[in-house]
Amino acid sequence: MALVPSYIQRLANYKPGKPIAEAQRELGIQNFIKLASNENPLGSSPKGLAAIEHSLTNLHRYPDATGYELRTKLANRFNVKIDNVVLGSGSEGIMSTIMRTFLLSDDELISAANSFIGFRVLANASGRRVHWVPMKNYCYNLEAMADKITDYTKIIYIANPDNPMGTTITRQEFDEFYKHVPGRVLIILDEAYYEFAKDSPNYPDSMSYRYDNVITLRTFSKAYGLAGARIGYGFAHDSLIQNLMKVKVPFEPSLTAQVAGLAALDDEAFLAETLQVNKKGMAFLKQEFDALNIHQVPSEANFITTVWDSEEKASQLTQSLLENGVIVRQLTGFGWPNCIRISVGLESENQKFIDTLKDIL
Repeated sequence: MALVPSYIQRLANYKPGKPIAEAQRELGIQNFIKLASNENPLGSSPKGLAAIEHSLTNLHRYPDATGYELRTKLANRFNVKIDNVVLGSGSEGIMSTIMRTFLLSDDELISAANSFIGFRVLANASGRRVHWVPMKNYCYNLEAMADKITDYTKIIYIANPDNPMGTTITRQEFDEFYKHVPGRVLIILDEAYYEFAKDSPNYPDSMSYRYDNVITLRTFSKAYGLAGARIGYGFAHDSLIQNLMKVKVPFEPSLTAQVAGLAALDDEAFLAETLQVNKKGMAFLKQEFDALNIHQVPSEANFITTVWDSEEKASQLTQSLLENGVIVRQLTGFGWPNCIRISVGLESENQKFIDTLKDIL
């Protein structure tokens, strides 16, 4: 009997955006700008950092297993009850708990092909059948996904905005899709980039329409700059949350993650600056790409994905940029080998990227 299940053996290791330290070791270049992982270019919320520093004297203590303070604050912020809130180590941590809580042996999952890698890894690692539905015009094809629903469907995953394309589904599209979803099917709405998209007139904030079988996931990683702390949260019907709380890792998230999230929610100045830097940076990159006749996918997040003629061209550009001190993300691992995703950086970083790209082209 095989020690490792075949569906685990078939998995490939997740490959994140190249860390700066790794690039420095490989190329011997010290000054890199990293525009590969959709991180906050301003750094972390100052209030979040201060809270972490203040908490260090308590690292010998276990964190609150219920996350009471942060869950209460999130409940008040989004006008729900604490029983509707769950915490996790990033949104992926909650996704993992959802899989372990609700999937039975014959259950199936549905999502878009070539969307968020984190969910793809968890879905494939579950050993269940997954229907990967091709995207349409770089967007979730909800009509085709609805056609895949069967008596065995248990979980449907939708990232809105999507990563790595930054595209969104509209309220009308979701409402039409929802008509085809039985109440026994869980819909995960991953809104990791919610803060960047929420002011778009076409973006459907899922908290404005609550369904008993919808789980909304969000994170402090992007807009609040706490990616390294690993702190995410979710909203759902209290019966779903009650069962998730039974299965989640007891002391997850960590003490430092919880206090950082708690303080970051009050850092309105940092959030406002983050959104302004992103808005300005997105406009600049779009304008420059248009001027260079570079095909780009319209994005409502904090990154833009560009489309090139071939995988070879995308690979050459990614490597040339790396050799000139700029780290971007070729999307081979996502299933888009001819695409390059560029995270919005500081004004100086965006300018360096464009200047370097022009020199290479």
